[in-house]
Amino acid sequence: MTETEAIRVAVPRKGRPLEAVLERVADVADRHSESDRTQSDGASAAEAVADEVISTLRHEKAITKGRTQPAADVYQRLATYSDLDDDYEPEYTLLRDDRQGMPRRIVFDSLTVDVDGVPVQFVGREEPFRALRTHEFALGFDSADLILEEVVELEPEGVGSLADVNARIDPANTDVRVVSGLGDTVYHTLMARPEILPPGSDLDREFVADYEGELCISPRYERLVEAVLGMRPLENVSFAYPDDDREEEAAIADVGLGVYLTMTGSTAREHGLILGEHLFPSETVLMENVAESAELSKAERVRDALAAAAHETEIVV
Repeated sequence: MTETEAIRVAVPRKGRPLEAVLERVADVADRHSESDRTQSDGASAAEAVADEVISTLRHEKAITKGRTQPAADVYQRLATYSDLDDDYEPEYTLLRDDRQGMPRRIVFDSLTVDVDGVPVQFVGREEPFRALRTHEFALGFDSADLILEEVVELEPEGVGSLADVNARIDPANTDVRVVSGLGDTVYHTLMARPEILPPGSDLDREFVADYEGELCISPRYERLVEAVLGMRPLENVSFAYPDDDREEEAAIADVGLGVYLTMTGSTAREHGLILGEHLFPSETVLMENVAESAELSKAERVRDALAAAAHETEIVV
């Protein structure tokens, strides 16, 4: 990667992770250098464009899922949304959605804003983390889960927070490091039927370390759970997996003990489960490829600005 006028940052193409990124960008970005950056309602131009992208993609998601009918075909809508004459306007692109019939779905493509006086182009990617791993970008945003699933080393003891992650990344494996979390947090949480807990016991990591039997998890989270809990507590545990057509919480209720994502925990409680320890935050994180950013004089400035509003899980790099 060579020094260019704009710093390129990889971001998700759709969904809540992209919304979290856009909200962060709106907090720190100056979208134009003109003095009239404030809208009539008091919102900044950066906030307005972030809201515009979020609203557009939510509308397109509703169309893809059949919840609303479009007023125009997908190509007409794409032409309406994208203004290629202005480098500071959002651009969109088409992807095949994996739903039945493989409909075309309009997703985010790119947006340029000024961050701390530096032009920054946020570029949509299906897998931003892997784009950083392959040195396409110096900076990017993606789910913390992917890092645990792919590059965090498995050790006897588990990972307790984002702050532990960088220490578990083998420098020979990747140059990517976590900078900070965006706070759009749900948690990988222990949950269990109450009758499996001895009187006075807490549903936590220590309970799992003494437990013998099945632990129900989603198959895609097997390595993540191993990294978070550690291999020693799992010595007498075997993994069970939900059937494709069942809710994870229902499968955990059948097994007795499991790990799944929670926000309010209401679905777990509906299945008679109690909630235990929050094991690890599942959130969007700012990442840096330290080998690439070292070659770009503006990258550290942009990184620090994007991390400036980070919450308590910030990691110092």
